[in-house]
Amino acid sequence: MRSSDPRAGARVALIAAALWAAVPARAQTPAQTNADMPDRVVSMNLCTDQLALALADPGQIVSLSHFATDPGMSVHWKQAEDYRANHGRAEEISILHPDLVLADTWSNPDTIRMLRTLGIRVEQLPPGTSLSEIRARITTMGRLLGHPGRAAAMLAQFDARLAAIEKPAPGLRAAIIGPSGYGYGPRTLEGQILAMAGFTNVVSGPGLDWGGRLPMEDLVMDRPDLVVVGGSQGETGTSRAQEVLAHPVLRDLPVVRGLRDASWTCGAPAMLNAVQDLAALGRRIEKEKLTQ
Repeated sequence: MRSSDPRAGARVALIAAALWAAVPARAQTPAQTNADMPDRVVSMNLCTDQLALALADPGQIVSLSHFATDPGMSVHWKQAEDYRANHGRAEEISILHPDLVLADTWSNPDTIRMLRTLGIRVEQLPPGTSLSEIRARITTMGRLLGHPGRAAAMLAQFDARLAAIEKPAPGLRAAIIGPSGYGYGPRTLEGQILAMAGFTNVVSGPGLDWGGRLPMEDLVMDRPDLVVVGGSQGETGTSRAQEVLAHPVLRDLPVVRGLRDASWTCGAPAMLNAVQDLAALGRRIEKEKLTQ
């Protein structure tokens, strides 16, 4: 039987109002469409950090991933110091009341699920490795941020700069080796940088599209023209995985260290710095071969 006490209805209304007030402010409004320009953007991934910093208005960004200020990983580390850092946790992101959260397809699924449950818009961008994927990522980021014109201009500059890079003649062979002797295959960003710089990747073949552990003996027998060793986080260390990079057998190979820096980290315009450096090294190797 329905109560006729008017105070009961008032109590229900008060409880409903309290529950609604407890929901984050941004969750109370309908989700934005892609045509809207977000005012409060949070990036929880290093590579979305880089594109957001390049394409967004400074006032649009509320927070970036804690990797954004690491000079070894981020090309825009100095610029990133002006923003609050996050560690990709739902609780720290939700209290910022973002209207757009930028993530990678490999970002923590629990965080993504919780943010969406709270009504917060999350866009996950796939990692860009191939040239077509990198171009699509830039276009998508420009649309999400409400700056498609900036993205188009960035792509035009990217294409012009890539076309202007002078590559060595075809035929030079190279390998990129990381901790544990891991070789980077042609589908990886490292492999793409090799190809854009005019090198043939010796880490290729069945099952090696994304790379794999490369025995040092096989590398020596293959005799590449160049072996790029190490990464932006240092060449050697105390772990056995890092010690492989100091293996004595590498002394007999044309090894270059310290080449990989933050420009190798993400599929973004800054990667052309890596392509340019590698292409210049290839031309030098080519000249040395001609004088032998």
